[in-house]
Amino acid sequence: MTEATVGLLGILSLFILLALRIPVAFVMFIVGFCGIWILDSFRAAKSLLASEAFTLASSPELVVIPLFILMGNVASQTGMSRKLYDAAYAIVGQFRGGLASATVIGCGGFAALSGSSVASALTIGKVALGQMERFKYNPRLSTGVVAAGGTLGILIPPSTGFVIYAILTEQSIGRLFLAGVLPGLLLLTLFVATVMFICWLRPEYGPAGPKSSLNEKMRSLLGAGPIVGIILLTIGGIYGGLFSPVEAAAVGAGAVITIGFMSRTLTLQMLWHAARDSVTTTATVMLILIAAHLINPFMALSHIPTTVGEYMASLGLETLGTLIVILLIYMVLGCFLEGFAMLVLTLPIFFPIILELGIDPIWFGVLVVLTLEMGLISPPVGINVFIVKSVAREIPLSDIFRGVLPFWFVMILCIALLISFPQIVLMLPNAMIG
Repeated sequence: MTEATVGLLGILSLFILLALRIPVAFVMFIVGFCGIWILDSFRAAKSLLASEAFTLASSPELVVIPLFILMGNVASQTGMSRKLYDAAYAIVGQFRGGLASATVIGCGGFAALSGSSVASALTIGKVALGQMERFKYNPRLSTGVVAAGGTLGILIPPSTGFVIYAILTEQSIGRLFLAGVLPGLLLLTLFVATVMFICWLRPEYGPAGPKSSLNEKMRSLLGAGPIVGIILLTIGGIYGGLFSPVEAAAVGAGAVITIGFMSRTLTLQMLWHAARDSVTTTATVMLILIAAHLINPFMALSHIPTTVGEYMASLGLETLGTLIVILLIYMVLGCFLEGFAMLVLTLPIFFPIILELGIDPIWFGVLVVLTLEMGLISPPVGINVFIVKSVAREIPLSDIFRGVLPFWFVMILCIALLISFPQIVLMLPNAMIG
């Protein structure tokens, strides 16, 4: 068998094993190890398994993952996420569709703490869905806005998606965090505009809520003040050059825990639960990353990236055409694969092509992460849709998928805007980090 044939059989085996619902990390361990064994030697595969696991696990940059996850989990345990939502509702709730708009804003705020789309959808969903049901919101709009708003967690920094992309492609985590700010705010604004348009078109979908007094608005804003302050401290510290991403994660986690104890909303038992959940999530991410570092040399040995690059070059596509084809592949894969799995499986193939074409890797990273977001609400997998379904058990799954459809098309619009105007992505990292 040729090297390319072994590579193709390895990729086919990956999809078959994933279809059998074997965890993605174990699938990549098996395929990567066996592929290197076949193409090189058993000794090389064993050596890589030991060395890559140690090298990656001892990387100081990875500390950012458990610390930001811990920060989000503690914020969720102490009810800080609800205060963000309450503040947004006090400001915009009296407008038609205001409760849904507040949900999007709340998801965006919680995303800046947790870096997780699933956590954003689950946490804000528990708070917002009951409220929207009480005010007679259409179930399609209420569930759709929670599922779509939750996707902001992977784009608005600190984002675990950006951290994993940075590690796999050896890019700067700080530059990627900066690059995600304006696209994240743009997508949040487009989501709010979509809610307003739907409620203008179908007023019965999102009736106006009760008007808050000035005192109630101020009280809600003051309640959200500590958590907003932590967001500004951590993210602003990175942008201002005061902290590295790892230091910012440590400062943020420490600040959330300190505020929780000082306000008596956090107990030792709650901290234990938050820490345990953080360890579980971190272990899952670490296993996937270590396994990815076995897939990468296997792909290199099989020359699959080179072959794919030569094939795409033979199609005669311009740089923009090649980029669009790659993003379309991500959109299709997003219907079947989990986002992190897509990153580790495809970047060894596509990233060399991107570099060869001279495409900015930071810009490409933001486009890829935004495309991964679409997979979170795309059928049949749509993880965020199933997360919302677990909270709103009485609402049919088909209604939730119909509810996210307008937001799915808005995400395509956002990708088109970022392709047309790359400076939306590159302005902050180029201005603040030379």
